[in-house]
Amino acid sequence: MNRKKHAKKEIEDAIHFAESKGWTIKPSGSSAHAWGILRCPNNSQDCRCGEFCSMSIWSTPKSSANHAKQIRRVVDNCIFQRNN
Repeated sequence: MNRKKHAKKEIEDAIHFAESKGWTIKPSGSSAHAWGILRCPNNSQDCRCGEFCSMSIWSTPKSSANHAKQIRRVVDNCIFQRNN
């Protein structure tokens, strides 16, 4: 793991889940609220016009549990994940 850990345990666990499915994390540049960007390994035109190809991971979400669920839901709803 060559990245910083997320401060919230629930979100860090969800990031590990995404990484186990092949997703990658791109550290956020200068954005104040985004901790990083989650990217699908299958960035394809077939992937619902890109709706689930990337997702921002917030550094301080209102609810870390809900944000972690959202991360898992995005990974699980990827058309490439469902086809495997």
